[in-house]
Amino acid sequence: MKTAYRVLAYLVAAEVAVQAMVMVWAVAGLSKWVDGGGVFDKAVIEGAAESGAMPFPEVLGILVHGINGTFVVPGLALALLIVKWAVIVLVLVVVQGQLGFLGHDLPLAGAVHGLNAFALFGVALYAGRRLRVAAPAAVEHEQTRVATPV
Repeated sequence: MKTAYRVLAYLVAAEVAVQAMVMVWAVAGLSKWVDGGGVFDKAVIEGAAESGAMPFPEVLGILVHGINGTFVVPGLALALLIVKWAVIVLVLVVVQGQLGFLGHDLPLAGAVHGLNAFALFGVALYAGRRLRVAAPAAVEHEQTRVATPV
């Protein structure tokens, strides 16, 4: 159970890193594409999602970010909650998703979305390390308890 918890916590942290990577990759590709005369609007994403035709290769980063943020990260956070009561991770994931969707209407929410990602990353790493750090102390306590005569 501890191993599953640790693995899930690290997977959440890794997915946050993947989210940042694919988004920056997409924005860098978008910048290059727009500099070359491309026009980016809602039809570009919808067309790419429906037809599979990519106007520029890095648009895949936007699609991956959306799929990961909508399904993969929340699924991992929910699994983490089920394995061990990791409420803070789940709450940060829910807030992250809502900020991501809100950012389409309120761009400032996008900045908070980015900041919350750092909080989620840190909490997920802490959750994964928490058991690892606690384990040696528990073993030492158990050895002391066994060695002490009653």
